[in-house]
This record gives sequence, structure tokens and C-alpha cells, in this order.
Amino acid sequence: MDQPQYRRVLLKLSGEALTGKGSFGIDPGVVDAIASEIRDVVTLGVQLGVVIGGGNILRGVEAGTRGIDRTTADYMGMLATVINSLALQSALEHLNVNTRVQSAIEMKEVAEPFIQRRAIRHLDKGRVVIFAAGTGNPYFTTDTAATLRAVEIRADILLKATKVDGVYDRDPVTEANAVMYKKISYNDVLTKYLKVMDATAISLCRDNGLALVVFNLKKPGNIKRVICGEAVGTVIGG
Repeated sequence: MDQPQYRRVLLKLSGEALTGKGSFGIDPGVVDAIASEIRDVVTLGVQLGVVIGGGNILRGVEAGTRGIDRTTADYMGMLATVINSLALQSALEHLNVNTRVQSAIEMKEVAEPFIQRRAIRHLDKGRVVIFAAGTGNPYFTTDTAATLRAVEIRADILLKATKVDGVYDRDPVTEANAVMYKKISYNDVLTKYLKVMDATAISLCRDNGLALVVFNLKKPGNIKRVICGEAVGTVIGG
């Protein structure tokens, strides 16, 4: 029988993970598949928070280089994360998974405001909590938002789902000889300028002793494998 190694987990998904074979937008089939994997984890008794990026709809940094004011572009990106969060919430509820969306930007018609104590209470009751709208502030990535929320809900571990197997010394997409790390320290990630998460997110993990695992979301069952302690992806810590 599968035994989870962590009681409370924060899962970070990229917005691009929802696109499927397309380059933008939301693929309902992909969202349903992710929701099914989340359900499998929740049935093990794991308390799960989720943060989703908005890059499948709009990425604030890129929009800011194309003539849109950077602050405005970042707020647009935050709204994109709300759209993705609602899509995942709908898919989870179709699987009878109790879910709440909490937004860092108040929009009471579609989501609760983020309140730390309320989020923890939802988690204690077995509800999946999806944290939308980043930190609510421009110039901060959803990676930083995920780390912040993980610390705030006192998560045992932060899982970052990606399109590659883990953290490499070079870009594995363009470098055939790239070597994957099984384990690496926070400081090495920072000093080697490895593009795992932005420096603010990595520093926040390090300063709060938050363990981080980077793994491949495209391999079905990997979320459950990581949570059950299998050697999947790259462990960052220490």
C-alpha cells in the first residue's frame, strides 16, 4: 500500500502545463489528467495546496517587454492565474474533490480572499486549496508566490512540476550532454545560476528550511511517486 511521506504539500504547476500539445490556452483533457493525479494523492490523506502560473495565457515579464507597462502586465498575469485556478477547481470538483480557490487579489464573486488561517483550516478538512493571483504584487513570480504560500501554510515540502526530469547543469532541451542532479543545495542553485526558480524563491526556501523537489509532470503518476518518497526528480535542500 502506498504510504505518503509528507502530510502537507504545496504543488507548483506552470501555466504551460495546461496547454497540452498547443502553445497557449487550456486543454481540458490535460487539466482533467492533472486533476486525476491530485485526487489520487488526496485519497492518501495528503493535505494539498496548489499554485498555478499564468504563462499559457499571458506572462507578465514578456508582456512588459512588448510595450505594456510592467506593473500592468504583471497584474494581467495574475488574472491569468485565476483563470487557470478556476479551470483546475472545476476539474477537481467533477471528481468529487472538495476544493477552494483563494486569491491574493480580492474578487469575491469567484474566489475567497487569501487568509492564512482559513487556508490551513480548509487543508485540515481535506480540501485542496488553490492559491491564485500570485502574491498580489507586481514584480514577483508565481514561483515566489508558491514558496511564500508553502511557508505560510507550513507545508512539509514544495513540489515544482516541470517538463523535464529534474535540475540539470545545463539546459537539457538544447544540450544533449546535460547532467541531471539527484540532489543539490540551495546555495549551489544560486551560485551556479541554475534556472530552476527565481533567486527570491530559492532564497526563501533556504531561509525557511523548506525542502524542494523538481520533477517531470509529463510522466503520469509522478506526483504520487514523489509524495510517497520514491527517488523521482531532483531534491534541493541543505
